[in-house]
Amino acid sequence: MRSLPRMPGAPSLPRLCFCGKGGKPQSPDQCALKGHEFSRADSAPKRDAALAAEGMPLEQSIFPQGLKPRILIGRQAARLKSCPFKESCLEPGARLGPSTFKEFNPRKTARFVLFVSMAFLPTAALVAQSAHAQSSGSTLYSIAGTVINAASGEPVRHANVAALSEEDSHTVAAVESDNEGHFSLDHLAAAKYQLTASKRGYRTAFYDEHQEFNSAIVTGPGQETTNLNFRLVPGGILHGVVITDGGDPVENARVMLFQKTRNGRTEGRITQSDNATTDDTGAYEFNNLAAGEYLLAVVAEPWYALHRSSSRGRQRSAGAADSDGGASDPAAALDVAYPVTYFDSTTDEASASRIVLGGGARVEANITLHPTPALHIDVDTPRKQDGSIARAELRQTVFGSVVGTESAGYLDSTQAEKGTTEFTGVAPGHYELSQGDPPRILEMDASSNIQVDPTLGVPTVSVRGTLHTSAGAPLTDECSVSLESADSSARQNSLQAVCLRGAFNFPSVPAGQWQVSAEGSGSQLSIASITESNRTRAGDLITVQDRPLSLVVAITQGATRVTGFARRDGKGIAGVMVVLVPRELTALPALARRDQSDSDGSFSLRDVAPGQYTLVAIEDGWGLDWAQPEVIARYLRGGIAVTVSDRPGKLQPLAEPVPVQTR
Repeated sequence: MRSLPRMPGAPSLPRLCFCGKGGKPQSPDQCALKGHEFSRADSAPKRDAALAAEGMPLEQSIFPQGLKPRILIGRQAARLKSCPFKESCLEPGARLGPSTFKEFNPRKTARFVLFVSMAFLPTAALVAQSAHAQSSGSTLYSIAGTVINAASGEPVRHANVAALSEEDSHTVAAVESDNEGHFSLDHLAAAKYQLTASKRGYRTAFYDEHQEFNSAIVTGPGQETTNLNFRLVPGGILHGVVITDGGDPVENARVMLFQKTRNGRTEGRITQSDNATTDDTGAYEFNNLAAGEYLLAVVAEPWYALHRSSSRGRQRSAGAADSDGGASDPAAALDVAYPVTYFDSTTDEASASRIVLGGGARVEANITLHPTPALHIDVDTPRKQDGSIARAELRQTVFGSVVGTESAGYLDSTQAEKGTTEFTGVAPGHYELSQGDPPRILEMDASSNIQVDPTLGVPTVSVRGTLHTSAGAPLTDECSVSLESADSSARQNSLQAVCLRGAFNFPSVPAGQWQVSAEGSGSQLSIASITESNRTRAGDLITVQDRPLSLVVAITQGATRVTGFARRDGKGIAGVMVVLVPRELTALPALARRDQSDSDGSFSLRDVAPGQYTLVAIEDGWGLDWAQPEVIARYLRGGIAVTVSDRPGKLQPLAEPVPVQTR
């Protein structure tokens, strides 16, 4: 076998393929999965014959993603390496933010990458299932149901369904759905199982998935687990061509895909989810997309563009536009650029058309680019107190994300030495300009040549501080701190700083509200409170104004896990959103924890910080803006009070169930 095939229906994640000579790892593009290099049909007879010789039942079974066993097969050892939870396994264009690990739950992971040859997988499934059944020594149970196309309601044939262990996500049983979409995982002990399904053309999913949560299936006396409807969502496709207004294709254009995601707040958040580069016909395609709301933006450079400095002794007054735009220069005809262009072929970000993609939909979105005269922006480059040059930086932003950065001082050091520098070849659009010492941040919609007034912009200030445990002791381990703008209108990307013995420093932070997050030893640290000028505030938010800040950030290293049941009229309700709400609503969402109830109504909230909380369970609550205090406050009266002590590393089961409320 020359290459490792990608699982049917799995997302296109970075991976290594061992398809070269000598088994050397190569990129996915070098591993040809099409053609005749890999054939499941060719390997099936050999596999079945080997199993029959061992007297083992023959059962066709292809594993979905989400597996992490270590199973010995003869003298072979196969290890399935999991892909870290959600945003830790970044898709192209994605980035880490303070909310990445906030609600981490090992059993709620929604995607994994398979790192073992599929030739071993059916045997491994049978060995694991047989061992699990024999070890139970008691009544055995089944998990059965029908795999359904979530878009059409039709049964999904030959989908791969697997039951995974709750403890370590290894595969206990696996089966393929029949022609009517029916599946049955039999001979299971009384336990809690993750149920996952996959098929080519569909998005790999866990049972009853909502955002990064899902419901596990609990087998045992009195549990109904044989009439499940597993809804698989077909992957969507977004494709099109990028052309000039003359109809010529634009090759090597960067097409950026943005998605509006829910973050518990009314405004949501627009994040970049993927990138694509157009081919020689101007075509691009994004596949296996989740249903949702998307936006497109294109950045490209005319192949014939020629940019040259226009500072030929030209003097422009502060804020004044160049009178001729450089038209007197014969080369000016080639000094052109494509502005950032959004679907449907507009250069105005606010006018970008949203693309609503349904499950399995195929949508065409073509974009036309129009070249315009490139801009020239002159910026002062004063010297700092240490004698170095305060180099200006121009950042291009799209939907709040920085998509391009240029430091003109490095490109034109001669001019920088003279106290000024020039950005050339600038496409019209929205930019952030960092200039001066201390730096000032100027948001500008560039539409003409300009000499920037050095006094314009919002001054930045330093934000420094220390991380302490809740007991007041400074952290001694290596750690990092991030600031991410909490202002929905802000365009500044997140800022990062490394801690040294718990101390951190951000030298230039623009004014606004920022969300603080910290990470140490590879895991997210829960921030309990932040103290500034002897004023302590619960949660992870700070407000930067016109003066430097000195902070003491209190973190909790406790790993308390709160468990319980969500019930109505004495019966456990599956699939409800369970939220542990801090008594001080200003600490939302930093100290809040969420989970989805399992088939018996049980739930588990991990890494809970000590404090006073109200626990609520809301049916069909996944569309709520739960992180808005005024929204979640409506449900607090129907919840139960929970107190979590400061003793870390313990399990705290609740004595009473939390009542399920309707949305």
